[in-house]
Amino acid sequence: MNLDDRELLLQFRQADTKERAFTAIVKKYQEKLYWHVRRMVVDHDDANDVLQNMFVKIWKALDNFREDSQLYTWMYRIATNESLTFLEQRKKRSSVSLGDVESGLANKIVADSNFDANKLEWKLQLAIQQLPERQRAVFNLRYYDEMPYEEMSRILETSEGALKASYHIAAKKIEEFIKNN
Repeated sequence: MNLDDRELLLQFRQADTKERAFTAIVKKYQEKLYWHVRRMVVDHDDANDVLQNMFVKIWKALDNFREDSQLYTWMYRIATNESLTFLEQRKKRSSVSLGDVESGLANKIVADSNFDANKLEWKLQLAIQQLPERQRAVFNLRYYDEMPYEEMSRILETSEGALKASYHIAAKKIEEFIKNN
């Protein structure tokens, strides 16, 4: 039985169906959120850690979800913020520059046993890792998730115009990277 988000939220707010409803929400959105997080943090284990933290936050905050936006929009916002926080903490822990962190992410892609530098998808992934964190989030949401700017605006809490500009700049940077590598 595949319930819509409103029904799942109603069930979540009832003590006897709370855990079952949360499990259904996790099952419904886990894969989509995993890939969103994975594209930002690159490493599978890191993505799982971020996802686990994100679902803990969602569990704690879901009772207070006001339904001003769609459930997945709210969850994507949490996933994006958790990913950015994770990358920022990694940068602080390692006390290296963001460029070094991004270089490390690119090295993880190159070290992947499936990596083939001649494949366009791998070049795209390397190019995406060269983008600043926020631009990477904008690009991933638009390119991979095909999310409308209006929805992205709610997730990233910024204007549609700023998002369009950011996406355009990111796409140009990626295009240049692919041409030159």
